[in-house]
Amino acid sequence: MIEERLRARTSGILVGAATLVARTGVTPNTLTVLGFVGMAVAGALCAAGSFFFAGVVVAASCIFDALDGALARASGTASVFGAFLDSFLDRYAEAAVYAGLLVHYAGSGSPSGAVAAFLAAIGSLMVSYARARAEGLGIECRAGLFARPERLAVIIAGLVTGLVLPALVILSVATNATAVRRLLHVLQSTG
Repeated sequence: MIEERLRARTSGILVGAATLVARTGVTPNTLTVLGFVGMAVAGALCAAGSFFFAGVVVAASCIFDALDGALARASGTASVFGAFLDSFLDRYAEAAVYAGLLVHYAGSGSPSGAVAAFLAAIGSLMVSYARARAEGLGIECRAGLFARPERLAVIIAGLVTGLVLPALVILSVATNATAVRRLLHVLQSTG
């Protein structure tokens, strides 16, 4: 997973940006909600077929998503509810983009695109659910390659290049493979 490497490389930038944002009085939860709203807008742009602009909005929303936790730590306002809200809205945010793509492909007579969007959405949700459920059972579960940063990188690349259907096919396979990998990890950990 690239999440740890990204965090290590961007932590200095995020801390600096979070320190600046903290001076404005903006709260981490505000950034979380703004990131979600951006992703919902991106979903609407996807439904309308404005893929490039949707990709730009998804990328911008990722900045809010990365900054909310850094702001919480920098401002000393980290909370259990804030962490929950972030994870909660992340699922809806990602689903909004897939839903927009599903609407676009279903409306434009592309059943393969609609199915790929549906499978990518299910796989993405199952990756997150598998980790959350395993960790709720006391089992650390970061197995597999397609956590949220990887999924967002693929969808942004697909949207801005216009290669949306290939990106969805990659996500359909990779997210569901990651979910199954996490299932097997839990089986191995408990068996």
